[in-house]
Order: sequence, then structure tokens, then C-alpha cells
Amino acid sequence: MVKAKNCIGVLLAMLLPVSMIAGTQHPADQQHNHRQSGVDERGDHTMGFSHEKTTHHFRLTAEGGSIEVTANDSKDTASIEQIRKHLSHIAKMFKEGNFEAPMLIHGETPPGVPMMKTLKGEIDYTFEKTDQGGKVRIASTNAEAIKSIHEFLRYQIKDHRTGDPLEP
Repeated sequence: MVKAKNCIGVLLAMLLPVSMIAGTQHPADQQHNHRQSGVDERGDHTMGFSHEKTTHHFRLTAEGGSIEVTANDSKDTASIEQIRKHLSHIAKMFKEGNFEAPMLIHGETPPGVPMMKTLKGEIDYTFEKTDQGGKVRIASTNAEAIKSIHEFLRYQIKDHRTGDPLEP
């Protein structure tokens, strides 16, 4: 009986540190997860619809790219309406050089934004309805503007974790 107690004690002593390690998270991982949850929470508030009920895509094209959002459920008319309202507003704001919404969502100025503001007269933003949401086409013939648009969209792809291609 004494041997059994000793064996259990030794086993617990060996497993305790393993369980403590498994239950902890590296500070960098905690910071990343906190940042991601902040982006999701601020995004839902700023955009007016749930990131869980919708799907974002950021596409790069030779002339710029697009921001596309769709409702996951074709019967979710509330999300579809909010998507269209938000993207229509975004197209107008970006055309004016106002990038406050992405800065609020991400908690920082996304790459590409300073030059997109400077070259706002060289960039076209066109809102289009889609079956389950909408899209904003972003286009320019100015090489510096296209480079900035691509920087902005790549940042969005990474921060929103969409998995979209990072090249046109």
C-alpha cells in the first residue's frame, strides 16, 4: 500500500507540470488571440453585422481589387441589408479619402491607406449589389495607387483571416 501511494505521488508529480504547460498559452499567442477577438468585435460594431453570419473576401486584381461581403444564409435579409448599407457607405467614404472605419476596426492605420488618401482622385470606388450582399470595386490606372490598394487589401486578408490569395 505504501508503494502504491508513492507510485501515485510520483505519477502526479510528473503529470502536474505537463498539465500546467498544456493549460498555458504563450504570451505572443494570447496577444494575437486578443487582437483577433478585438478586430472581430470592433468590426461587428463598426460594420453593423456579425462576422459569424457573413463572409468577407478581399480580392487583388491588376487594376486594384475588391472588398466582397456575403451573408452566409441567403434568407438572412437583415445581414444582406446591413452589408449593402455598409459597403455603399464605405465606397463613398473611401472616395473622399476617409478611412476611419478600417482604422476603428483594426485599431491602427492599415498599410496603403496614407497613399490611398493622397491619391484619392486617382482611385475609383464602385459599390455593387450581389445576390447575398455586395462588393466595392477599387480601381486605378496609377501604378502607385494600385500598389497601395494591394498593400491595403493584403493587410485585410491577413487581419480578417480570409485565406484569399495575396497576389492578383
